[in-house]
Amino acid sequence: MPPNERYDAIVVGVGGMGSATVSHLADRGLDVLGLERYDIPHTMGSSHGVTRIIRRAYYEHPAYVPLVERAYELWDDLADETGRDIVHRTGSIDAGPADSTVFEGSKRSCEEHDIPHEVLTGAEVNERFPGYGLPEDYRAVYQEDGGFVVPEQAIIAHTERAQAAGAEIRGREAVHDWTAIDDGVRVTTADGVYVADKLVLTAGAWAAKHVDALDGVVVPERQVLGWFQPDDPARFRPDDFPVWNLSTPEGRFYGFPIYDVPGVKLGKYNHREEDVDPDDWNRDPDDVDETILREFTRRYFPGSDGPTMRLTTCMFTNTPDDHFVLDTLPDDENVVVGAGFSGHGFKFASTIGEVLADLAVDGETDHDVGMFSLDRFE
Repeated sequence: MPPNERYDAIVVGVGGMGSATVSHLADRGLDVLGLERYDIPHTMGSSHGVTRIIRRAYYEHPAYVPLVERAYELWDDLADETGRDIVHRTGSIDAGPADSTVFEGSKRSCEEHDIPHEVLTGAEVNERFPGYGLPEDYRAVYQEDGGFVVPEQAIIAHTERAQAAGAEIRGREAVHDWTAIDDGVRVTTADGVYVADKLVLTAGAWAAKHVDALDGVVVPERQVLGWFQPDDPARFRPDDFPVWNLSTPEGRFYGFPIYDVPGVKLGKYNHREEDVDPDDWNRDPDDVDETILREFTRRYFPGSDGPTMRLTTCMFTNTPDDHFVLDTLPDDENVVVGAGFSGHGFKFASTIGEVLADLAVDGETDHDVGMFSLDRFE
């Protein structure tokens, strides 16, 4: 391809958010280039791990509920169109002490948005779902539509749909630099120079390396996930074991039923609170990582702490308030940023792609994303 070939839009980073953005832009008839430094999909960032929770009961803030409602619609449309298995509905449990943010916030979001749900005691959860062993006096919100998204399948599906609509997507081509020009942007990679009217940056943990305004605002953090073999796998199958978020004295944890690979999966939010450079960090889980996860699952999910099946790392990219950044750069209306998804963003990827496409094409979106503006950190 000759240098300086012009596109309507370039998307930097073709992971969960970027693949959705390329797809939405291509669906609108734009000439789009997607650039990804690694494979598509890959395991080097934040968009892998076999399963990602999706839930309507949203304790982080009720404002997320309309976005996740739209995400369900878009994921189902994508699955129907591509034939890929993307969303699995297992039900979701959000639990903790009665005054915990996880329980109270989930209950609040359901009540404010008229989401069907049940409030259960820990004892009632354990009786209904025998894989659980919560303290009897804990409180839980059960919502039947919760479940998980398969991230690798989601990225592949968005990529295939984008390509079918005419998008050009290039893996293993890292972006070295971008520059604003009079009528757009110029992007330089190891393989060439590309010019476009608009630039969308969905670079995940590398976002601050591409945008000075994100330095100190979006911070990568080392995260570890574990899969352990249960003594009675039947109790931990998707039909009998809802995805969960749990607030405890040990911290806030989350987990999944057995799916696709052996073992019950769980993780701890902000695992060991290790901020990292995405180009220079310890990707190898160690004994401390394993112990944190094993001791937790032994206490709250009895019988699930058998042999280790798998340990893997990924990265959260956190903002100071744990909410996203979805905005146009204040000093360049041709550059749109989606970043800082703080460990709870993947479920929204289908909607985030729509929002970022709106901002790139129209400069605004009908989705209520005011709380995600970049200027809140000034």
